[in-house]
Amino acid sequence: MSQPIEGKDFYDSVLQFYDQAASFSKLDPGIIAQIKACNSIYKVNFPVEVEGKIQVFEGIRVQHSHHKLPSKGGIRYSVYVDEDEVKALATLMTFKCALVDVPFGGAKGGVKINPRTSSVETLERVTRRYASELIKKNLIGPGTDVPAPDYGTGSREMAWIADTYLTFKYGDTSALGCVTGKPVGQGGIRGRTEATGLGVFFGLRELFNDGDMLKKIGLSSGISGKRIIVQGLGNVGYHAAHFLQKDGALITGIAEREGGIFHADGLDVEAVMQHRTDSGSILDFPGAKNVPDTAELLQYECDVLLPAALENQIHEGNAAGIKAKVIAEGANGPVTRGAEKILLERGIVVLPDLYLNAGGVTVSYFEWLKNLSNVRFGRMGKRAEEASLQRLVNTIEQSTGKSISPQERALIVHGTDEIDLVRSGLEDTMIVAYHEIREVMNQIKGIKDLRTAAFYSAIEKVGVSYQSLGIFP
Repeated sequence: MSQPIEGKDFYDSVLQFYDQAASFSKLDPGIIAQIKACNSIYKVNFPVEVEGKIQVFEGIRVQHSHHKLPSKGGIRYSVYVDEDEVKALATLMTFKCALVDVPFGGAKGGVKINPRTSSVETLERVTRRYASELIKKNLIGPGTDVPAPDYGTGSREMAWIADTYLTFKYGDTSALGCVTGKPVGQGGIRGRTEATGLGVFFGLRELFNDGDMLKKIGLSSGISGKRIIVQGLGNVGYHAAHFLQKDGALITGIAEREGGIFHADGLDVEAVMQHRTDSGSILDFPGAKNVPDTAELLQYECDVLLPAALENQIHEGNAAGIKAKVIAEGANGPVTRGAEKILLERGIVVLPDLYLNAGGVTVSYFEWLKNLSNVRFGRMGKRAEEASLQRLVNTIEQSTGKSISPQERALIVHGTDEIDLVRSGLEDTMIVAYHEIREVMNQIKGIKDLRTAAFYSAIEKVGVSYQSLGIFP
């Protein structure tokens, strides 16, 4: 897998996308300028003992917008972390949250460290020290700024951050809301792990139910039978591929750091994951063709190309060779501004990141609400609902004289629990947001692509928030 281009290129792409959408807005130019600018940038260098020696690490936290509080965004661990990359990600978060009606401002963080070569002890020390630096500056808290996992981090790191925050804020009953993406047993929420990938599935499903869009690209409705190539088999890529395959899609190609594999009749995603666990690589998967150059696999023929790895993977150098009819941005910023122009001119549909991978922040919002209320979703109503359904089933059996099998009874009387509510909320969010984007394309003359429509919708919502605060007329 190619290495990410410098963060400046990513940030420039985001700003160009913003400017394109803002050109259609009738908001005051001052509001447009404020919405675009990053509100605050905090950089810190802190020492940590690593294997008996002191090593200095660089940490960054960017709060792009305070139009709503808290601000929200993940923490990335990578040797490629730089200020422009974090600014780009924070900027995207503002518009992502606005688009899907999650009441947060955008933020993002990063630490320059290689999580793959660092020991668990080192990662814990760095995480806790980075969290301490943010706490000392009041840059983290359930009403201030709420981090989450991103590339190179996960529930383990979020649990360390939460524990560090609790140490500083002993007695704060809302303290667990300082961070999301935690393990379920430590204040997390069921369904968070697969949320972004499941959101990708819901978004693609909506596209493949949109007759007008499908007519433009010559594809039939429904996900079943669609050929999909996935770049990145991490949390997002794996879960997106899992749900797509479950709905009948053919995952014909998978690209990872070590190379790619291809099979025209489809790959079993679960089997590929097991093979990678056993061998340390997706290569040499039985029956599949090895593709040593992952960039080459991105240009194989397919219906959907799903980049779910890093930014700037589709650029002006390879966009002309893309044969997919749909680019589904599971990652943040995988398509550059220059590449998108080429893709759109060729009639390729791009499902943009600020919509398609918003499942993570949506379910993070649910987790935050759970932490503030200190009660598990479904706890108070599940058994009452099951009792009511049980009475209904009993009445039907008595009135018809026919019995229902134990399996059918269990399915019918199942009460709604936390994961059901989380997935229902996520599904509704992705459906509503897609149709808002399409409505913009139908109503605003000159907006012809999904990304510009998504940015426009988000800009208008943020603008209304600033006006309601009385900051601008």
